[in-house]
This record gives sequence, structure tokens and C-alpha cells, in this order.
Amino acid sequence: MCASTIPSRGAADAVSLPSVTGSSVGVTIPIPEPLAGTLELWRASFGDPMAAVVPPHITLITTTPATDWDETIDHVRAVARTQAPFTVRLRGTGSFRPVSPVIFLRLVEGFDECVGLHARLQAGPLERELAFPFHPHVTVAHDVSDAAMDAAVEELQTFEASFEVRSMGLYEHVPSGLWKLREELHFGQDVDGSHTAAG
Repeated sequence: MCASTIPSRGAADAVSLPSVTGSSVGVTIPIPEPLAGTLELWRASFGDPMAAVVPPHITLITTTPATDWDETIDHVRAVARTQAPFTVRLRGTGSFRPVSPVIFLRLVEGFDECVGLHARLQAGPLERELAFPFHPHVTVAHDVSDAAMDAAVEELQTFEASFEVRSMGLYEHVPSGLWKLREELHFGQDVDGSHTAAG
């Protein structure tokens, strides 16, 4: 759930890539503009070098091995079809210190929906044991100095914003080290764009 485990800005659409046996899966919720730009500027202000290359997001699953991409894509599509759009509201900051040098914005709305999505995604072909319990969040400072992390906590403790979540991105971690977008999945829709009962 840290910056090194998520898609880089400018990642190519990987729908055209061949399936890669033994690659890893990531699924994220993108933060829309103009909020994404605002959070990028905040992250940069704390000296986080990943601000320019990692778009703001909420990680749902990350670095999960996938040996069968057809099965994986079918699974993630099925989860998306049964998920209705929902609202995320961010307010105030939290920290994973001392376990991990991460400061994040808290989800005060949409937390349960993200937890539910994570549980359904991290099942079937993507089931695995996790080292830590899943905790949806938006990173605003990662692996910077203690002073910079303290500043992030202080300066964003009253920050509040909300946005509608209507889709998630399925990414593949390829041998080059980059995250490639395989597919953007819209909630409550089939691949052809037709609506299901969840929509």
C-alpha cells in the first residue's frame, strides 16, 4: 500500500500486452481532478519524490501474484459488475508509523465499501494471506523525514474533500518494474458498457 506498489503516472494501457505468467496484480481507485492535482501538490510540498510519478489513489489490492490473466480479468470484471458507485469523503490525517513511514488522509465515508471491494477482489484466483489488515487510505507523504511527516499531519489535519467513485483500474506489474493498466472497470456495467442491476 505504499508508493512503490502502485501504478506510475503515464503507465500505458496494457490491454494489448500479452499475458505474462507469474506477473502481479494491482487494483486501485483513481482520485479525480481537480482533487488529484491538489493532493499531488501537497505531497510534493512535503518533499516526497513520488509525488510527480504516482497519481493519487486508493489501493484495493497490490502485488498479488497472477498466473492466469484470463481468470484474473474475469474475476475483477465480475466484482466490478456487482459494485454500485459510492462516495468517498476524506477528512484529516492518519499514520502507519512506526511500522511504515506513511502519512495518509482518512476515509470517513466510503471506507466500508473499499473494505468490501478488497475482500471480494482478494478472493478466488487472487486469494492470499496479507501481512497486515487492509486499511483504505490516500497517501500524502511516504518515506520522507520525520519532520516532513509531522508537517503533513499538522497541515492536513483539517483537510476535507469528497468525490464519487464509479470505477477502478486493474494493473499488471511487469518485469520492467512498471505498473501497466490492463483495464478500467466501471461499476455496475458489463464490459460492453451495458448496465447491470448494481448500476
